[in-house]
Amino acid sequence: MHMRKLPGFVPPSPWGLRLPQKFLFLLFLSGLVTLCFGALFLLPHSSRLKRLFLASRIQQPGLEVIAEVPGHSPVRQREPPPNPAPAAPAPGEDDPNSRAGPRHRKGWLRRTRPTGPREEATAARGSGVAALRPGEESIPFSFDFNAFRSRLRHPVLGTRTDESKEPQSQVRAQREKIKEMMRFAWQSYRRYAMGKNELRPLTKDGYEGSMFGSPVVGPDVRRHGRSMLQDLPGVKAGGLRGATVIDSLDTLYLMELKEEFQEAKAWVEESFHLNVSGEASLFEVNIRYIGGLLSAYYLTGEEVFRMKAIKLGEKLLPAFNTPTGIPKGVVNFKSGSWGWATSGSSSVLAEFGSLHLEFLHLTELSGNPIFAEKVRNIRKVLRKIDKPLGLYPNFLSPVSGNWVQHHVSIGGLGDSFYEYLIKSWLMSAKTDLEAKNMYYEALEAIETYLLNVSPGGLTYFAEWRGGILDHKMGHLACFSGGMLSLGAEDAKEEKRAHYQELAAQITRTCHESYARSDTKLGPEAFWFNNGREAEATQLSESYYILRPEVVESYMYLWRQTHDPIYRNWGWDVVLALEKYCRTDAGFSGIQDVYSTRPNHDNKQQSFFLAETLKYLYLLFSEDDTFSLEDWVFNTEAHPLPVNHSDSASQAWHQH
Repeated sequence: MHMRKLPGFVPPSPWGLRLPQKFLFLLFLSGLVTLCFGALFLLPHSSRLKRLFLASRIQQPGLEVIAEVPGHSPVRQREPPPNPAPAAPAPGEDDPNSRAGPRHRKGWLRRTRPTGPREEATAARGSGVAALRPGEESIPFSFDFNAFRSRLRHPVLGTRTDESKEPQSQVRAQREKIKEMMRFAWQSYRRYAMGKNELRPLTKDGYEGSMFGSPVVGPDVRRHGRSMLQDLPGVKAGGLRGATVIDSLDTLYLMELKEEFQEAKAWVEESFHLNVSGEASLFEVNIRYIGGLLSAYYLTGEEVFRMKAIKLGEKLLPAFNTPTGIPKGVVNFKSGSWGWATSGSSSVLAEFGSLHLEFLHLTELSGNPIFAEKVRNIRKVLRKIDKPLGLYPNFLSPVSGNWVQHHVSIGGLGDSFYEYLIKSWLMSAKTDLEAKNMYYEALEAIETYLLNVSPGGLTYFAEWRGGILDHKMGHLACFSGGMLSLGAEDAKEEKRAHYQELAAQITRTCHESYARSDTKLGPEAFWFNNGREAEATQLSESYYILRPEVVESYMYLWRQTHDPIYRNWGWDVVLALEKYCRTDAGFSGIQDVYSTRPNHDNKQQSFFLAETLKYLYLLFSEDDTFSLEDWVFNTEAHPLPVNHSDSASQAWHQH
């Protein structure tokens, strides 16, 4: 053997290996160990070896990574592919820019694809454990669905009366017509825009919009446009999808459109993903997506709706990370940060004031008190702050906790804040005294400073700007007739009849805004000045976008009074919708209600299916269908249950 004649010579090792050979041998051994250890990660989750060598970590396949919330330990789940392919892609839904490889897609489809009928077994629901697909794990869950259903005082869909009676036969035919409208609206959406947020019926395609997650990009990308955005690695344009699907779930259930409901449910299971980016409206995501998912769960007990609602709720929590805890209007899904509202450095009263119903139910279904804590803090801030003349202005700084300007409206920007106060009282089975007191105190101030009667005898709520009144009402303010009627029973005894009469007068005024147009549909805003009453004064306020607020009040007034005039008025709306808004491929808003040949705006709003058609259907249904003893409707008309539990959770009321 050749000896190295070098200083520091080392004799041969017992194995007879030279130094380079030993190095190669050790390198081979280390690689082998690394390979064996790494293979553990590829073993099935239930493997004994994996459980032995790797620390256990709860994973819930199909649920997305949730943004971290300061002060709370985030629940981390395995993140699914960003764009898993649906089982049967809808027209126009192919995504050539998806970065998910074939193997990831195959694994996802294998997990979500049902192996049997879509109607899963429901035997496990009573104990709060839903029927999940193999390999899926439920969020820890103590909600007893069967016990909840047993506490309802009426069947969800009501009882059936003797339909042989002639008056009932006519009402049944009217109800069936509205059901046909819903079926047509849904089938048009499914055919041309399935998975998109809304249908564009004239061009027969889908529309995404920016409310549910517009792209978040830097200034360089904005200058170069969308094409550059698509080329950036890891950036996915857009946000949540399928707003019409989620908004339609409970309406399809109510109308017993079973096949269509199963289509919607299958899309939620297979194609509704939360791993999105972009800035989204906290308010719109809450009332449409979370409200729709919560309602679908309470109506069916299907676990997929509960899980999606809770995970989406967790993605909204970073919006509350402000100095006051008043959330900003926009939340960034990807970074978890909060953004400024478009109106400047302020939050809108109707937006941060319309979270209470849904967030209490998120706590109820998740066992996580953080949702209830967030909305309780909003109440705390509003109780402490000085209110001009007892009124609530529409803009509040989430940084300083001060009002930004003194603009008060019971219509847009303020509306659903007042609605959620009285409905929080009712949803708590009349235990939330704080909500009740805030509602009636606010109502007294509104009546004192905003209520007016026109020379022609029409009662209306004006808008208040630092003491100066704008004598107009928006279509959005027309919900207030129903709200007043809903809250009249629990007012002071001497005020009950007054509030019921005021509800009727406001609803009559809103009806006049419809009756005085050529299409018999109401404008976006109407004025009481210069000799004109309940009419728009300019073209920019003359459009109708399938809004529900007027028929919403008809429904509540019908249930309180059973005056047939409300059903007559509601039927007039049905006929007008059929004549002026129905197209070959869905329903569309119109640009001028004062023209008998109006131009369509090419948009079938998701709230048309969630609210307008639902309230019309309920107007021609028995009172125990979605009984107001059992349910309250959120501001997107998604029914949420009243808490009839004998041992009410602290999440439901303040002490």
